[in-house]
Parts: sequence; C-alpha cells; structure tokens
Amino acid sequence: MRLGVFGGTFDPPHLGHLILASEACYSLQLDQVLWVVTSHPPHKKDQFITPIRYRVDMVSRTLSAEPFFALSLVEVERPGPHYVVDTMRIMRERYPQVELIYLMGGDSLRDLPNWYRPREFLSNCDKLGVMRRPQDEINMDQLEAELIGISEKVQFIPTPLIEISSQEIRARIREKRPFRYFLPEAVYHYILENKLYRGKQ
Repeated sequence: MRLGVFGGTFDPPHLGHLILASEACYSLQLDQVLWVVTSHPPHKKDQFITPIRYRVDMVSRTLSAEPFFALSLVEVERPGPHYVVDTMRIMRERYPQVELIYLMGGDSLRDLPNWYRPREFLSNCDKLGVMRRPQDEINMDQLEAELIGISEKVQFIPTPLIEISSQEIRARIREKRPFRYFLPEAVYHYILENKLYRGKQ
C-alpha cells in the first residue's frame, strides 16, 4: 500500500488543495492520501490561525465524498509545537508495512535542510512527492550534499499552476469580495454559517 501524507493548516481548505492532492494520487499511484491538519505550526507562531475545531470540520466536509482522501488527526491528538519529523515518526509506527510518501511543494524541498531534524524526517519517508511550480529553483546536487540520499527519494509531480491560496480567500472574505468558487460548496456554507474570516486577521 502506498500512502500519501498531505500536511497543512488548511485555513481554509480550498479547491487548489483538492487538485494538488488528486494529481499526487494519480502521478504517484497512491492508494490513499491522508490530510494532516496542523494545529500549531512552529513557523506560524506569530500568525493568527483559525481554531483547530473549525479547520478540522472544514477538512472533514471537504473529504466527505472523496474515497481516496482521509482526514488524519495525528497532530491534533498531541500537544504542540508540531514538527513534521514527529508526525512522520508516528506515521511510521502506525503504518509499519506501508510505503509512506510525504507530499510537499518545491519551496519546501528547497528549504528542507533548514527544517527541524531533517535527516530523521527523511529516514521515516519512503519517498517525497514534490509538487513543483515552474518558477521553483531547486539545486538537487546541493540538497544531496546536505542530505545524503535525498535524490533517491524525490519524485516530482507535474501539477497545473494554481493561483488559489488560503491567504487570498481570507482576504477576499474580509474585504467582502467574491470567494464562493474557490472552495468546495460545503466549506463555503460552513464559513458563512460560522462567520469565519471576517476580522482583521
């Protein structure tokens, strides 16, 4: 079994997330993609993040009709800060016989040597599925020099250029601009019902 691990704050989850996860599932022949909702990302300590219960609810609604996608609460079930090295160690313990493929963007791959305990993180990943944008500049020789063996684990995923971001959606809601068609219908209605993203954050 090949299992993709797709982490993020998902604040909110949008159609771009679904497209990228779907492309990864197809390109890497994944049996399932686990969406890991990050509760307290260390690199966003100074940013306001919507309370976790709302984000979990939105992701749950996003995935409800998707048989190849599933929600993972591996980072919600433990106290923060949440480092991906710990997440993948737990995943390896839970799924010892499964091929684990961590999904990331090209910018994250480029910055991987600066992550917390990157070598240990790599040791718990069978592959890295990298969703690369055309403008991403990645020096694999340099990465290999810093993280020996990474070249054998990287698989690039051809993905369409998607100009949708959670930050843009939040800004549109604050500014009362249209945002309906950036989101799954269930998430759109959930945001309206719970009056999310209307403040200054």
